[in-house]
Amino acid sequence: MKTLEFTKNKKNGHKLNGFTIEDIGDDHLYTGLETPMHADAFKLSNEEKKAQIAFHFSEIMDILGLDLTDDSLKGTPKRVAKMYVEEIFSGLDPKNKPKVALFDNKYKYNQMLVEKNITFYSNCEHHFVPIIGTAHVAYISSGKVIGLSKLNRIVQYYAKRPQVQERLTNQIAQELMEILDTQDVAVIIDAKHLCVSSRGVKDDTSSTITSFYGGQFNTPEKITELQNYINN
Repeated sequence: MKTLEFTKNKKNGHKLNGFTIEDIGDDHLYTGLETPMHADAFKLSNEEKKAQIAFHFSEIMDILGLDLTDDSLKGTPKRVAKMYVEEIFSGLDPKNKPKVALFDNKYKYNQMLVEKNITFYSNCEHHFVPIIGTAHVAYISSGKVIGLSKLNRIVQYYAKRPQVQERLTNQIAQELMEILDTQDVAVIIDAKHLCVSSRGVKDDTSSTITSFYGGQFNTPEKITELQNYINN
């Protein structure tokens, strides 16, 4: 992947390979496979993170002019902090990564296994608004199989962090290839981005589809077979 570098000038401000920061957000560009995190991301405990987030979110609410003494609003900073750390961004913490057990493929099933219509909720890393979609995951066993619910949990784990859909697709695929010790993995994601539908261009009818086809799936025949399973 091409290295992305920021430059700065007085006229255009910060730019990344010729794109402005606003271009990057609106065009959903991303910089790599790994979720961008700094080295001491887990220096603070979850309780310390929640306390700091609650404090800073109350500052944001106050700047917006909201009355934090109102009964409906005064608990919002703590609720948001808890939601961020324990729920919608819990996939940032590797301690929450699903524990996966593999089983021998005793049935000798050597065709694709497809888990389709896995619902997930994520958040756009550019504007911190929801991404709502479905994931379709498939693999061909190399001798081991994984519990079906673990496929859902892997999708949810990587979705529960600030994301870009292309990265989410690849992260799920890379995780499955590593766990199952096979390149024969496919991931298709169909999602609606609220940063597109609720702001900016405000298009509420479009959705975004991304895909990963590895190994045997990277052939026209297997792609057609997989799509037939998904669409039926």
